[in-house]
Amino acid sequence: MSVERIDVAGDPPVRGVLHLAGSTGADGLVLTHGAGGNADAPLLVAVAGAFAERGVIVLRCDLPYRQARPRGGPSPGGAAGDREGLRAALRVLRERVKGRLFLGGHSYGGRQASMLLAAEPTLASALLLQSYPLHPPGRPQNLRTAHLPDLRVPTLFVHGTADPFGSPTELDKARALIPGRTALLPVNGGHDLGWSRKRGDATLPERIAEAFLELAGPREG
Repeated sequence: MSVERIDVAGDPPVRGVLHLAGSTGADGLVLTHGAGGNADAPLLVAVAGAFAERGVIVLRCDLPYRQARPRGGPSPGGAAGDREGLRAALRVLRERVKGRLFLGGHSYGGRQASMLLAAEPTLASALLLQSYPLHPPGRPQNLRTAHLPDLRVPTLFVHGTADPFGSPTELDKARALIPGRTALLPVNGGHDLGWSRKRGDATLPERIAEAFLELAGPREG
């Protein structure tokens, strides 16, 4: 497996790292980060590597807000621009792959990915949501589920059992809103899935890739 730095000019530009899988006929995954991170987050790097080892070309990319500034969270009102960044990343990856396109992200990045596919389900064939931020911590009444009934692609949730952004019970209720196929990979831990401050469960990236590809199913033909 080899990696390649990507920097494609545009509005918005696409910047990140491509994990090559040795075949332009492979499937491809665009993978992005949470609100406080970037595309070099340790878990994202490890997950990208696990997918590439299984024949999936991965583009882990920085969202537009992170390209604009190296620290801090997304700007209020900037979510639509971040979704455009994901759309642009899918276009860039399409130039490298002939198979299916997948989309995924951690926390905020996953939320934006899910909103994009709820609005435009043909952009990708399956969705990976790591630590989906179901609601702000301590405010379970402020659910971020309005778009879920429009989400029709197969969706894998990877979620910590102690995540303050949503309990396992709350997540089950949210999954029930989705008409497409869903699966849950529970992880003992919180919102970081054990990977923020030190290396977490070394088997987790492989388990994520395997569970996702099983849910997505085999390629047709």
